[in-house]
Amino acid sequence: MSSHAAPEFHLVPETRIGFWFLGTRTWTERVIAVALQDLVRLIPERKPSYPVVLDVGCGQGKSFRPLIECFAPQRVIGVEADRRCLQCARAEAAKEATPIELHYGDVAAMGIPDASVDLVFCHQTFHHLLKQEAALEEFHRVLRPGGVLLFAESTRAFIHSWIIRLFFRHPMHLQHSAQQYMAMIRERGFRFSAQNVSMPYLWWSRADLGAMEWLGFGVSAEREETLINLAAVKP
Repeated sequence: MSSHAAPEFHLVPETRIGFWFLGTRTWTERVIAVALQDLVRLIPERKPSYPVVLDVGCGQGKSFRPLIECFAPQRVIGVEADRRCLQCARAEAAKEATPIELHYGDVAAMGIPDASVDLVFCHQTFHHLLKQEAALEEFHRVLRPGGVLLFAESTRAFIHSWIIRLFFRHPMHLQHSAQQYMAMIRERGFRFSAQNVSMPYLWWSRADLGAMEWLGFGVSAEREETLINLAAVKP
């Protein structure tokens, strides 16, 4: 989400460099694709198709093609609070044969009918939100029983790192650890087990950008996790 987000929406807008980065191939190939590959294997009793897929905080639409390839939906819904992002997302949607419906709005109050979605994809959106509990309640409301929430987030340890503080903007007082995110999701009625959670320690999520490992010092076992990928189900 970029620096032109509507002020009434409950989020901290992104910087200009953040907007630029979210449109790059690096974002698409090294972040979205890698997260989806991990998330797919975490889904309990994965189905061959999820008819309605909701991309919350869809940004510039770079996740539309990967979501279609992974989940074979009949329809994709994208919700985004930034008009400039939506303009880019419309261009991405026009490339696809699968119908893609775009909404300008707040993911904490989407106006989508109850129990109308089979899978919610929330990728690197949550740490921008000011009303995180309300957003999770919305995700739960719009999912059908048995529907899946795919939650991929950077944790407090990463968002508070010097490189992220330098180039991006977030509500720092609302950042959470992986354990806190899991507790928050459970408290909103979702179910998942340890087999549905992954905490990859990717080089770009570390304060040293992986330099210590590259220099041969290895990866410390004593660390605060920087990323969490989670597949939860609405009972």
